[in-house]
Amino acid sequence: MEKMTADRIDQEVRSAFPQGSIQQVQVQEYGDDPEIEPGQTGIRIFIDPAAPRPGAESAHETLRQFVQANRETVHKLRREQPSIGWIEFRLGGEQLTTKHGPAIRTAPERQGTPSGEAAAELTSVMTRLGPEDLATVDTLITAGIANSRAEVLRWALGRIREHPAYTQIQERVREITELKAQF
Repeated sequence: MEKMTADRIDQEVRSAFPQGSIQQVQVQEYGDDPEIEPGQTGIRIFIDPAAPRPGAESAHETLRQFVQANRETVHKLRREQPSIGWIEFRLGGEQLTTKHGPAIRTAPERQGTPSGEAAAELTSVMTRLGPEDLATVDTLITAGIANSRAEVLRWALGRIREHPAYTQIQERVREITELKAQF
């Protein structure tokens, strides 16, 4: 990402939130963080830990209150910057030099994800991919085969189900299940 673009996003973020509440903004792109998908931008916002948050008894509660109080600002940033994959909020201070400590990450609705009745039939599955597999998935996104990593995996499973050998595997699994039931 060009420095000018990152600086512009930094300024937009700082001006969108209450003055003095943002200590640092990190604008990240694909390749900076493995969780950023091709074409996305990740924004890590460090809020000023000294800013008073009435009723906040913990760092996580402070973050939660800040995000809740500024949710319209977050929605506005997403509308103005559609490439934002996620926005993560952390407390500033000591956390500026570490990835430890509480954080709240917001993510937009996924394009290509079915809604309504079809969405109710979906089950979330978390998987860890090695560098070669992740590069394969990201290449398919870049090539326009899918819009997200989740969509690539659904697409790949669909291709497996189309293969005649998959039907044979299903039949064998049914036979094994029937044999187990006989014990």
